[in-house]
Amino acid sequence: MKIFLFAFLVFLAAPLFAQQSVPEIPFDSVPDFPTLPPGMNFGEVTSVAVNSKGHLFVFSRSTGGSGPAFAPATAQLFEFGPKGEYLREVGKYLYAWAEAHSVRIDKYDNIWVVDKGSNMIVKFNPAGRVQMVFGRRSESADLEAKPLEHPDPPLPARDGQFRQPTDVAWDSNDNLYISDGYINSRVAKYDKNGDWVKSWGDYGTKPGQFRLPHDIVIDHNNNVYVGDRSNRRIQVFDTDGKFLRMFSIDYPPPPGNRGVSGNMLTPEQLANSIGEPNSMCITPGPNQVLFIGEGAAVGRLFKVSLDGKVLGVIGGPGRILKRFSSLHGLTCPSENEVYVADQNNWRVQKLILHPKK
Repeated sequence: MKIFLFAFLVFLAAPLFAQQSVPEIPFDSVPDFPTLPPGMNFGEVTSVAVNSKGHLFVFSRSTGGSGPAFAPATAQLFEFGPKGEYLREVGKYLYAWAEAHSVRIDKYDNIWVVDKGSNMIVKFNPAGRVQMVFGRRSESADLEAKPLEHPDPPLPARDGQFRQPTDVAWDSNDNLYISDGYINSRVAKYDKNGDWVKSWGDYGTKPGQFRLPHDIVIDHNNNVYVGDRSNRRIQVFDTDGKFLRMFSIDYPPPPGNRGVSGNMLTPEQLANSIGEPNSMCITPGPNQVLFIGEGAAVGRLFKVSLDGKVLGVIGGPGRILKRFSSLHGLTCPSENEVYVADQNNWRVQKLILHPKK
């Protein structure tokens, strides 16, 4: 009986022991980056992206307009040069702006934004002019215009419409994939001309189901990686939505982790927070890797192989530089350069990694 109990405990602990070999990756965070005009600040920074010229785009829950305390428009998109110098605001007072969520740059340097509040996805050309619009916000003049409800189970999704979408990605044929999102729990696919193709997924915990598909990236082989945040896993599909595999990050934080709230996490909170894919990016080049950021409760950045092996861990929760409070958006133009939308700290962090050789 004792031998059986010992073997059972070893079996339970095996994944934890395996994760203990994950190295911490040394890194620096560039101070005072990017440079904002005098008197200007970000709000919650939810997403960052870099184009082929090294220009940085920051999607912030700040506002240049006005509104009631509980329902203002909270979205501004800013562009900075390669050295972090401020260049312009893109789409100022855009009709789609309600609550910033994601910005991504495609291979043609077009700028794509996802606004969770208006349920819209907008494509800008590099000059900042609107090219395509997906979804539609509620009419402000309609009597029933109000925040979306979250029924359980959710109402059926509608083709071409979104309810709190979260992210966008493209395959090698320029087909568009939208993670949708906080209510619909699916992935929507459009062709390169912006015509509807299909969607897949619904609410649940089974393979191919989602509980908040929060981020989406695609590798050079057209594998689609979906960060299924509330299920604490990454699911991988082909471009037709066929489920291929999934993986999770189960690397525990150091003892005494408090996040930034100041309260010690309960075992249940910790179990629901470790490795949750709050943000993802995938590197260019032939040897791609993923970077996956956690939310505010644990607040770490992971370097992960495409098969789900954790290659390293970066940072932890906190307010000072090199610490994070909800890594809500990531972009990684190279394996050793990562930009973080440090949401609850209201800032961008440019990280330079120094992996040990």
